[in-house]
Amino acid sequence: MKSQYDYIITGAGLAGLSLLMRMMQHPFFDTAQILVIDAAQKNTNDRTWCFWEKEPDIFEPIVIKKWDHVSFIAPSYKSELNLSPFVYKMIRGIDLYTHVLSLAASKSNITFCTERVLSVQNTQTGARVQLKNQTLTANKVFNSILFEPVNVLAQKSSDYFLWQHFKGYEIKTETPVFNDGVATLMDFTVDQSNGTTFMYVMPTSSTTALVEYTLFTENLLADKDYNEAIQAYIQKTYGAVVYSITHQEFGQIPMTNFCFSGGAGNIINMGVAGGQVKGSSGYAFHFIQEKTKAIIADVVAQKNPLRTPSFSQKKFGLYDAVLLRVLQDKKLDGATIFTQIFSKNPPDRVFRFLNNESSLIDDLYIMASVPTHIFLPAALYALLGVKRRRGLN
Repeated sequence: MKSQYDYIITGAGLAGLSLLMRMMQHPFFDTAQILVIDAAQKNTNDRTWCFWEKEPDIFEPIVIKKWDHVSFIAPSYKSELNLSPFVYKMIRGIDLYTHVLSLAASKSNITFCTERVLSVQNTQTGARVQLKNQTLTANKVFNSILFEPVNVLAQKSSDYFLWQHFKGYEIKTETPVFNDGVATLMDFTVDQSNGTTFMYVMPTSSTTALVEYTLFTENLLADKDYNEAIQAYIQKTYGAVVYSITHQEFGQIPMTNFCFSGGAGNIINMGVAGGQVKGSSGYAFHFIQEKTKAIIADVVAQKNPLRTPSFSQKKFGLYDAVLLRVLQDKKLDGATIFTQIFSKNPPDRVFRFLNNESSLIDDLYIMASVPTHIFLPAALYALLGVKRRRGLN
């Protein structure tokens, strides 16, 4: 493997492979020497991405299921939501990896390396990537690797940190039980004693579905606790149905008001490392796609991909900090918050808000949905920069 490239992508997860996919679709990069480095070979189905979008994007060919309607379920409210103009979509990790890597295999200018990246650093003329036995250089490095555990990094200077953690079963039932025309976005009719907790059901046919147990808490659970919760939910919701587990997955996503660096010099951070995970919800797919689109546009136009946060980004960062404060300080439970938001607003407004695309009028309607006496003090603390660790809640 040579030591000099035009572009190096460190990390072949969603962010790295989304950027690579967009590079392969633009003729500007046809002759650029591109290296992708990841410690894993990306040959296992380790995760599932579900997301909403208005128009088809680069991964439309591997979408395995779409829904125009989703259900929201809580003890005091239940509704089937028409998502128009959005469509909810599902992609399996292995399908994304296989799709991008197979396309890249036909490109003579793209190289893959399965190795652990030890560090990335700027140089006077580009950037340097340190491997165990080799130092590589590039004009630019697009990095999605966090070199310090995210919870340790975030807790150093941020006020709030929760894990969004989840375990999912893909199941196949012997008899039809699912309405595959409607996905369950959130079902809060499960025990809330650990914190914000909901079930998520993505039916891909009348006999197959991804059933996922999701929590927003400071600590993870024992594996048996996830298993027992999923099994109990299936029995409660679908009765004594006979099913087999065809696949299991587990994940954890940081929810924090920590300000992740967008990068510096010739190093551009992406994904979790670049702050593309929404702090108050853990949603990342949409933000990663928007980030990689912007990077491609800037590189092609010979502009610096590093940008200062816009007013809109700062605004939504404030909203995230407020909700995190309410959730982590247990001022109001997540089930109540999401129930009030979904019951008092049309779905398209809620999804625009969750995508950081809502207007100020939208924002005011969302704010009016939740108790002012709880959220206003949290907003004032966030605006004034009052730190939670000072004990001022």
